[in-house]
Amino acid sequence: MKATVADIARSCGLSTATVDRVLNNRPGASAANRQRVMEAAKQLGYLPTLDQVVLPSKPAHLEFFLPIGSNAFMADLAHHIEDYAQRLPLVASCRIHNLAGISPGALQGAMENLSLKANGVGVIAVDHPRTRNILRELVDAGLRLVTLISDVPAAPRSAYVGIDNRVAGRTAALLMGRFVGDRTGHLAMVVGSRSYRGHEEREMGFRSVLGEEFPNLTVSSAAESNDDPDASYNATIKALHNEPELLGIYCAGAGRSGVAKALLEVRPRRKPVFICHDLTKETRRYLVDDLADVVIDQNARLIAEQSVIRLLGSIASSAPYLTKKFIEPRLIFKENVPVQ
Repeated sequence: MKATVADIARSCGLSTATVDRVLNNRPGASAANRQRVMEAAKQLGYLPTLDQVVLPSKPAHLEFFLPIGSNAFMADLAHHIEDYAQRLPLVASCRIHNLAGISPGALQGAMENLSLKANGVGVIAVDHPRTRNILRELVDAGLRLVTLISDVPAAPRSAYVGIDNRVAGRTAALLMGRFVGDRTGHLAMVVGSRSYRGHEEREMGFRSVLGEEFPNLTVSSAAESNDDPDASYNATIKALHNEPELLGIYCAGAGRSGVAKALLEVRPRRKPVFICHDLTKETRRYLVDDLADVVIDQNARLIAEQSVIRLLGSIASSAPYLTKKFIEPRLIFKENVPVQ
């Protein structure tokens, strides 16, 4: 038989009123009492669980702030978040806010539309002092916070949901070195925005492995595109003209369509190895058409599901932080492109 509020009160030696306030996330209970109530509720099996994450006792209101724009991966992520949230009874509502850019000002402006009912917020944001202050104010107001895709570790978030971006960059360099073999020459990088901690970490990881294992390869150009396909196109055209024998291109952000357009237009005598991130309709096509050699995929569906679960878990938990667990990236080649 399922435990009751009275059972929890008896177990932790508190009043049913205090237990009710904690379970329904209302003010009036000390941090110590919240800890006692939640621990008793877990021990008695009162709280539901999903993938070993304790979930809240009543439906929660979730909101996500994503810089979708024309980014196909972000659009897929938003779709998967909405789809998964709609199928979970413990999600009372789920709203997606499409940020007008990646600047802290865009995030601040979007926060003006945050519902007063919101219990938890998921964000993709740059690691900037203003951003960190915005996120701290959210948590100080009593909301739970998770960061997605690119972490802001100095913010009081309950969890980060995404891949280890430094490892992803190191993996890209290892693949590049193996594809290129014993040839000596130059590579080009197209970085989305170093304001994103994730993109900066990918670049760091990529350069680290080249220095450690592939001294025959040198990054001769590293352009920052701000995930704009036109900027990525111009940077790639310039790199191809400056280095007719360019050995490889690593696109660490979302400007991959600009890189692909430049490769198709210039058609170098020997196509550079092209490595990019995120499996979308366009990158599927790049793989099967032998334009891209490998896609390092973050798995939009899994990140979406884990973002919802981790937000619900943080709302239910009295602990400020949940256990850290990275999403495992997938290496997609033309022979193992998954079914949509």
